[in-house]
Amino acid sequence: MTNNNVLIFDTTLRDGEQSPGATMTHSEKLEIAELLDEMGVDIIEAGFPIASEGDFNAVSDIAKRAENATICGLARANYKDIDRCWEAVQHAKSPRIHTFIGTSELHRAIPNLTMDEMAERIHDTVTHARNLCDNVQWSPMDATRTEWDYLCRVVEIAIKAGASTINIPDTVGYTAPIESADLIRRLIATVPGADEVIFATHCHNDLGMATANSLAAVEGGARQIECTINGLGERAGNTALEEVVMALKVRGDIMPYTTKIDTTKIMNISRRVATVSGFAVQFNKAIVGKNAFAHESGIHQDGMLKNKETFEIMRPEDVGLAGTSLPLGKHSGRAALRAKLEELGLDLADNQLKELFVRFKDLADRKKEVFDDDILALVHQNAGAEDKLKLVSLRVTCGTDGPQTADMTLEIDGTAQSTTATGDGPVDATFNAVKALFAHGARLQLYQVSAVTEGTDAQATVSVRMEEDGRITTGQSADTDTVVASAKAYINALNRLMVRREHSEPGYDTKGVSYKDAT
Repeated sequence: MTNNNVLIFDTTLRDGEQSPGATMTHSEKLEIAELLDEMGVDIIEAGFPIASEGDFNAVSDIAKRAENATICGLARANYKDIDRCWEAVQHAKSPRIHTFIGTSELHRAIPNLTMDEMAERIHDTVTHARNLCDNVQWSPMDATRTEWDYLCRVVEIAIKAGASTINIPDTVGYTAPIESADLIRRLIATVPGADEVIFATHCHNDLGMATANSLAAVEGGARQIECTINGLGERAGNTALEEVVMALKVRGDIMPYTTKIDTTKIMNISRRVATVSGFAVQFNKAIVGKNAFAHESGIHQDGMLKNKETFEIMRPEDVGLAGTSLPLGKHSGRAALRAKLEELGLDLADNQLKELFVRFKDLADRKKEVFDDDILALVHQNAGAEDKLKLVSLRVTCGTDGPQTADMTLEIDGTAQSTTATGDGPVDATFNAVKALFAHGARLQLYQVSAVTEGTDAQATVSVRMEEDGRITTGQSADTDTVVASAKAYINALNRLMVRREHSEPGYDTKGVSYKDAT
């Protein structure tokens, strides 16, 4: 690695998936990993193998399939976690074990370890990981709030035990850019052996400074950035991959660092992560937001017509947006649809194109014009052959006169069942019909509707978030009929909830990273 090359470590499938409700299915994890691999991500943190059998299988399968990226698994500082992690990642062409322990005073109190006891555990567990795998990353969780002398001590221990990457996490998003740069710079200058390893930065966005802190850490000497697509992650999220990558690309004049990321693939994976996670991208989100390249004011539009550089510091094409967005219609053929998909960076097999074309024609019969975002919504519909619940039909009666009713037929485990339910409005009646056919105790936490494109015939994207016994899932769907989209999103969330029921294992907490059995 040249001194000015920055490694991109993507943790969308691990830290990103820890966002409440963002749990992905096995097939979705494999798909996202493939997209990350194709776009040039250096290291993919595929999951937390000991958290559940489902997480282990996902990490293992990603490790077997990856073509280019190093595949990493997370492990707490105990032999059981590390052995399970190695069992999952060992199939990769380039495997990595990432082990961690909280080193700040607050975190040392969780496993009730003294400084000396924790130092000994760090030495023993990193040594154990290094005996299994040549590529070991170690993280002192809550590093930015760890006492300076103790941080230097444990970093030196990890380096001597064989860690080749030292990650410095700002676990609670507390630090500021000037501190982020100074911390990395001082560690490299102070700790013996620091010049022989790669320092990484892992920043959370609680104060809105994750991207700035990561870039500052690079200035301080870090050569690996940990990040996620769309900034997905715990609480306020993580450093956004698209932001740091494009910042380095656009501002190479003051930040002369490079990455291997193919930036033209950013929009496609951003949209896909938003769909499978159920976390929509805010319109004004940097780089990938719907308004990131939109210009409405007269002054801006006039400037854009005369010279695009007046108000754009990067081209839409640089991040994978088409230069034009010509809509398709009901007379468009399969060749036109395929060309549009290629323009959007999507390569579908013939059987997938055939199935999509049928749904495209159905949509085109209901819409005057079918835009790019409509096509993407069709491609990424959340429905699978393995789903327990499927919507067969729905008829809703609503208005100012009489009760709002929903006549629904659901296919449950392959058997069609029907009912009629009432409610406070058409959506409430629809959700009550689902409950009548499939009883559950899940609580609706969020119901959100947004238009995919403009106009009264636009597709509506509906997101719902549901919680049951601490398990949180998100469902999403799109349709020109908002109530139908609502029903599909609700059913999608229930299907995801059932997957979580089946794959959850008591004793391991992928959200809170329990210290139970950490010996």
